[in-house]
Amino acid sequence: MSDLRNPGDAWVTASDGGRYWGKFGAAGLLAYDHARDAILMQHRVTWSDHGDTWGIPGGARHEGEAANAGALRESQEEAGVPDGSVRPRYTHVLDRGGWTYTTLIADVVTQFEPEILDPESHALAWVPLDHVETLPLHPAFADSWSLLRPLLGQPPTVVVDAANVIGSVPNGWWKDRRGAAERLRDRLHTFVTSSDGVRAGFLDLGEPRMPGLDRVYPDWILVVEGPARGIESTEAVRVLSAEETGDDTIVQAVQSLSATGSVTTVVTSDAELRVRVGAAGASTIRGVQKLLRILPEE
Repeated sequence: MSDLRNPGDAWVTASDGGRYWGKFGAAGLLAYDHARDAILMQHRVTWSDHGDTWGIPGGARHEGEAANAGALRESQEEAGVPDGSVRPRYTHVLDRGGWTYTTLIADVVTQFEPEILDPESHALAWVPLDHVETLPLHPAFADSWSLLRPLLGQPPTVVVDAANVIGSVPNGWWKDRRGAAERLRDRLHTFVTSSDGVRAGFLDLGEPRMPGLDRVYPDWILVVEGPARGIESTEAVRVLSAEETGDDTIVQAVQSLSATGSVTTVVTSDAELRVRVGAAGASTIRGVQKLLRILPEE
């Protein structure tokens, strides 16, 4: 009779001396429903490790499995989280030396009710944020909650100064400004839809500001002006057409985003605009070369 147990389902001893579940590490899903202002939590069964405590759906990763894929698979197996119902926003990595636990922080984009699909849960529930700490929490989740809670809120956003990015490369863009803006939009779209987010450092997050924060999956806004006005948005890139100057539109966008609490990064190398968006509430300002280095070639 063959052994159907996954080889990742095993205890390991990390370099800190602790024993942890998951030969290839572990991952879990922290799903946040904005409308409920609540997260999906699991009441663990008595016989499990740290039983009768509350945490998030998760478990051991499979060999060669990406952390995000493992978090989503485990949440589907344990709580029936439907495909496409959440959108990644951040990943947080707890590294114990030879063993890691990755928390995928995601926004609920289609509401659903969890369903117990395996014997590892006493209950599943949407728990309001203000009630989380009233529960008997799994020790590891309790230790991480103070770092994870600030990530639940308005999505991070990157606002790109299209004219400044396009003008930084002498490739004949001035012959077809509209076409150059469309090509930049398409490069951004390809990057967003084919990459694993951006490093937390791109948004000036992560160490030492937010220890353990690894990847960020922001919204992207491309601000265009002049002949480029009117080009269409894509599913991954929202295009804002400036009625007058691109700089004024960028500043207004930053002010609106900052008012909602969004962590906002502006991509521009324009010295005057950098001062203005900083005063408007931008969390981070990045020069255009930092963006161009991570985008695919035209």
